Amino acid sequence: MALGTDERSSLVDEIGRSLIDQGHDVVLVAEGDPWPDVGRSVGEAVSTGDVDRGVVCCWTGTGVSIAANKVPGVRAALCTDAETARGARRWNDANVLALGLRLTSPEVAREMLAAFFDTEVDDQEVETLRRLPG
Repeated sequence: MALGTDERSSLVDEIGRSLIDQGHDVVLVAEGDPWPDVGRSVGEAVSTGDVDRGVVCCWTGTGVSIAANKVPGVRAALCTDAETARGARRWNDANVLALGLRLTSPEVAREMLAAFFDTEVDDQEVETLRRLPG
């Protein structure tokens, strides 16, 4: 899985450790780059199939989620808790988790990562999503 952040922090270090502890191979594709580049880099890694999912971080999480969603095939979800992350996977087939560095605690980040990576996609819900125009 790909990890990208515009700012290295103790939370980003915790996210990396948590992902490794959960058994993921973590590829740091962007660190310290401007947030549009971070979102695009992680999005491209997911879109090309180099990785199956990604995590992007910036101060609010909004910028990286918008940037990642501009990459075809990326479905980035800005989440603030485990239930939102779980729903993003189950109902929306999100393949990139966006996190804000400002308000996310390490404990909440670990909960979101576990929910996002452990939740299976509900194919029936996703099929409904795919039938929407656009």
